[in-house]
Amino acid sequence: MTGTPTAPPAGGPVHGTWEPEPAARWEDAFLSGNGHHGTLVSGDPNDDRVIVTHHTLVRPNGGEHARPPQLAAALPGLQRRLLAGDTAAAEEFTDGRPLQWVQPFHPAFRIRLRRPPGDPHPYRRSVDFATGVVAARCGQWRSHVFVSRADDVIVQHVTAPGPALDVRLDHRLPGAPAALGVGHTAVLTPEGALLSLRARYPGSDRAYTGVTLVAVTGGTTTLAPPGARIEDARSVLLLTRVRRHTGELDVIAEGRALRDLLAAGRTADDPAEGQTSYDGLLERHLALHRTAYRRVTLDLAADPADRALPGSELLRRPDSAALAERLFAAGRYHLLSASGLNPPRLTGLWTGDWDTAWSGAFTNDANLNLQTASAAAAALPEVTEAHAALIHRQLPHWRDNARAVFGVRGAVAPAHTDGESGHAYHFSRAYPLHLWTAGADWLLKPLVDHDETRGARDPRTAAALAETARFYEDFLTHRDEDGHWVLVPSYSPENRPANASWGTLNAAMDLSAARHALRTAADYHPDTPDAARWRALADGLPPHRVNQDGALAEWAWPGLEDSYDHRHLSHLYGVWPLEEITPYDTPELAAAAHRALALRGAENDSAHGHLHHALIAARLRDAGRVAHALGQVLGGDFFHASLMSAHYPRRDVYNADAAHTLPAVLIEMLVQSTPDRLVLLPALPPAYPSGALRGVRTRFGAGLDLTWGPDGVTAVLRPTRSHRVELRTSSGARPLDLVAGEDHVLRLEAW
Repeated sequence: MTGTPTAPPAGGPVHGTWEPEPAARWEDAFLSGNGHHGTLVSGDPNDDRVIVTHHTLVRPNGGEHARPPQLAAALPGLQRRLLAGDTAAAEEFTDGRPLQWVQPFHPAFRIRLRRPPGDPHPYRRSVDFATGVVAARCGQWRSHVFVSRADDVIVQHVTAPGPALDVRLDHRLPGAPAALGVGHTAVLTPEGALLSLRARYPGSDRAYTGVTLVAVTGGTTTLAPPGARIEDARSVLLLTRVRRHTGELDVIAEGRALRDLLAAGRTADDPAEGQTSYDGLLERHLALHRTAYRRVTLDLAADPADRALPGSELLRRPDSAALAERLFAAGRYHLLSASGLNPPRLTGLWTGDWDTAWSGAFTNDANLNLQTASAAAAALPEVTEAHAALIHRQLPHWRDNARAVFGVRGAVAPAHTDGESGHAYHFSRAYPLHLWTAGADWLLKPLVDHDETRGARDPRTAAALAETARFYEDFLTHRDEDGHWVLVPSYSPENRPANASWGTLNAAMDLSAARHALRTAADYHPDTPDAARWRALADGLPPHRVNQDGALAEWAWPGLEDSYDHRHLSHLYGVWPLEEITPYDTPELAAAAHRALALRGAENDSAHGHLHHALIAARLRDAGRVAHALGQVLGGDFFHASLMSAHYPRRDVYNADAAHTLPAVLIEMLVQSTPDRLVLLPALPPAYPSGALRGVRTRFGAGLDLTWGPDGVTAVLRPTRSHRVELRTSSGARPLDLVAGEDHVLRLEAW
């Protein structure tokens, strides 16, 4: 039975973490997930609590019926006022509604297993990233929990549960509405018992129901409403699913489906049915999860003694290479585990509290793309596929946004979504998010990277890009005195000029997005009349502006002054993730972007701001800034013992931004690629003088293994298609000819 964190041969990085005590706080509980269901496991031998979550669980609050504001008729007037210099005009571009949050994400319930306390024994809990199994042991008692990617079921196996074990489903989690309509059922079955919990939202026809099949090996099972009591059993296997629905769920049918899974997992010639059902279910899960997790590894030649530490102790050593190794592994594990039906939320796939900050939503204007930034390079197409699924489900709503707010064709993405609605209804005077036009391109960029990595274009991405381009066809109707198109209104999330209101003109992010969207749409549709028209529109956009401080201005419109102390770095979209501005192709703009980065403050110390800074610094070859930003996060007490992160220092506000974004930073400082370029070790901090990054994917279709140390650098490229790329190192540039199917070995002495 797999449950101990694994390490590769020769004492490499540990692919898991452990703690010597159960989790007293839900934030410290170890996590498992399959992109649909999630679990937070406390690992307490006497009162084990497994909190169950699901991506679909959002509380109705009216947001499910909200629509974008009907403002198109007022748009020409707003544009005239902004062009005439009325810097506050956009504050009136609203239908007067109050701020409406999207439906908040919440937990379902906890599976609670209680037994009489026994004699004290040595204790350990762990999570194995390669398998997704959360394990705990104390004396003879053992618990193993995983969430199956193959069967979409939560699997919990307990051995030596003791003379008596009480099992129940408990909805009483922090913040649960007092008016939640809760009903329980418990019936005995040939296997043991079938438990269910139905919770109906206050004032709504929507509900969710959890169903747990309890399969007992040995002993007896009796009902102890609202749960069951098990006595003298050798082992207990629990299979759990949760569904969100209207009306009533057919619990008997759900139980039958769980019973079928139980039977499918058994080995007919082994009498220990609970054990073999677990093993069979785990084997099917591992074929998907372990295969994905093992594709990429990072070894920073860390101290073996540090690698052996529990996570909570290792977190006290922010300068240890072992911490960066473990957080890289944990970040990939959590990112994979949170991605399936949807990409990760602000909280990934997990929460133990109904009061989730910012509704536990998908924040599209920064956080979502930061969290998924490593997907292409870190060989996690599962993450990009989840990201794509969310976009394609909501594309009809994006069309509604374009028509309602701007009166045009095409698509406009919302800045926030609960996963159900893609309508842009979350906005206010200080956050005029309905004016953000860059969102569609920003959210489609990871899909383009994915296509480049695999060497094939998804027709759904091509269609979405065309819709984005059509938006700009209709939206670009005004020119400046130099004949350039003007983006009006324009919004730079979530900042404002020092001398104007939030809704303005020619935000740098909007300019970069429009240029990229139009040119990329043309590339995806090369033999159509649209392509030339889209390229001409892109060519007619104004250049970026460099301000009086020598910095790339956040707003290209003359006279708008920068506000430097802000957590977002939207204006540097052209540096990362785009390649519009690079030290190699546009050195003067790159210098201005670097100046803008140097002037940027950290504002409220948000983790996403620090790591966004690091990603941009890596593109600009600034190892010192990368190291500083990493140090702010690694040394800022951002991580719980679970190795899930917080939004602010001192573990304030449970949030996945740091946990999921960190792998992207570590990759970008070591390897960067475009369809025609490979950059090796662009921004390596001195803290990591030796190491190996294996299995990363490039956007020109080659796998890459990179090792570096005092004796030089070795890169092994495994191309899947023949191509010439430019190789960039600290020594300069040279061409590199790659042949599909032929490994190419590079050895560099200077780096």
